[in-house]
Amino acid sequence: MTGLRGVLPITLTPFTDDGAVDEGSIDTLVEDYLGAGAHGLTILGIMGEAAKLLDDERETVLRRYVQATAGRAPVVVGVSARATRMSLDYARRAEDAGAAAVMLAPPDNTRNLELVFEHFRQVAGAVSVPVVVQDEPVNTGVTMPAPFLIRLLEEIEGCRYLKLEETPTLPKITAVRERVQRPVGIFGGLGGLYLYEELLRGADGIMTGFGFPQVLVGTYERFVAGQRAAAQEYFFRHLPLIRYEAQLGVGGVTIRKQVFARRGAISSPHARFPAPPVDELTLAELDDLISVVGL
Repeated sequence: MTGLRGVLPITLTPFTDDGAVDEGSIDTLVEDYLGAGAHGLTILGIMGEAAKLLDDERETVLRRYVQATAGRAPVVVGVSARATRMSLDYARRAEDAGAAAVMLAPPDNTRNLELVFEHFRQVAGAVSVPVVVQDEPVNTGVTMPAPFLIRLLEEIEGCRYLKLEETPTLPKITAVRERVQRPVGIFGGLGGLYLYEELLRGADGIMTGFGFPQVLVGTYERFVAGQRAAAQEYFFRHLPLIRYEAQLGVGGVTIRKQVFARRGAISSPHARFPAPPVDELTLAELDDLISVVGL
């Protein structure tokens, strides 16, 4: 499978302290991600707060990220929406802006899988770039079993990649990898919690956010170089911080933005309401963990 592989972080959408899109911080974020060795970028995802953006803000974020990346790495654009017509429009705009692929989840709470199949068929048929099928049952309310995912990947020409977010990801990676009859790219997610094991199961990389993307890149590069023990040791060394950042109850993006702001990659850690605030004790624990793992 040629094309997307490796670490393609789900990028942040940076805001100023008063909540406006911070285009300057998009530029510094791109340099931070690519400087960490990221093999591509995935923008306008769930942890990119895409659902909190106005349509004109989406367009601004899309074009600024593509412009700042300047062809140095592929850009995957999230185009998920509650209606197929909306996703079609987002996908066409992404292709027009220069996206390498689009990432699409089912419309929220669409439990009829035939409707979900038609949703993917229509969007994939409307653009020439490949579609990354996003399996995200927690936020969408839609469970797509492995046989259905395989059907999407085999019967819809444009669906060439799969991003898994269902816990646990590992059995689905094995089921799809063993049964799908054509080359497809499989990516893990879930904040990086299972990156090493996902690679062992045959994943081609990961699309997720983490405050230190170089950790994900370092794990991946050691693994593909055949240094499995070194990859495992490196990953496990940093896993406590990955685990801490992934707290869904606190709101992973608020913690992640604090990390990027501390490193100077964004000017403000602001996350749009109703993102929960991060209290001082959490910040102290976060700083302690960063020190303990040597970052």
